[in-house]
Amino acid sequence: MNQRNLVVASNVRIAEGIYRMALMGDTSDFTRPGQFLNIRIDGKFLRRPISVFDKRDGVAEIIYKTVGSGTEIMSGLQKGKVLDVLCGLGNGFDTALSGDRPLLIGGGVGAPPMYWLAKKLTGEGKKVSVILGFNSQKDVILKDEFLELTPDVKVSTVDGSEGTKGFVTDMMSEGYTHYYACGPEPMLKAVHGKAATSGQLSFEARMGCGFGACMGCSCRTVTGYKRICREGPVLLHEEVLWQ
Repeated sequence: MNQRNLVVASNVRIAEGIYRMALMGDTSDFTRPGQFLNIRIDGKFLRRPISVFDKRDGVAEIIYKTVGSGTEIMSGLQKGKVLDVLCGLGNGFDTALSGDRPLLIGGGVGAPPMYWLAKKLTGEGKKVSVILGFNSQKDVILKDEFLELTPDVKVSTVDGSEGTKGFVTDMMSEGYTHYYACGPEPMLKAVHGKAATSGQLSFEARMGCGFGACMGCSCRTVTGYKRICREGPVLLHEEVLWQ
């Protein structure tokens, strides 16, 4: 973990209440898809943890949803704004475990961190399948971006307004070698219960400090409680114990 000053390069609305922000500066701390950053917001005591959507030399991109006053402030940040950011947080996904046909599952704003992962896996020559789940058509994001990486992209919406009506688990078929999932905890629990292989789950726990001091984002595992911000956010399929 390192504290960096990153500069807002762009900050645009891509769906209802959802924004895509590019941050310029030293991004060398981000070494694995699934890692996150923690942004200090003017006037707020707690930082805002956001997963990295994409990363290239000198630029880290995030996608976030306005769910409170802090992210509402973020949505109004202009190009050139300098932000105090904790970088390189979390363990991230391990692509060495993927096998040759990994399945990536993203629900809602759990979809963005799967993009960098898909980019890395396709770059390694893996045949990637993607399932994206949303509440309705107005919430759908990144479908076209994923299609640029792999032709095997499926979308589900709870109300059936786009793609298959239902949940991501309704589209989980056999044939994959390892799964990766990020999204709301009920989705992760359902995916875990249906999965035919081992996998990795990235938890969207509500964090306090964001770097392991407060124990506010702990998850029960076979080896005891793990802090999502410190030992996570990615946990292995075999170690998760559901409450």
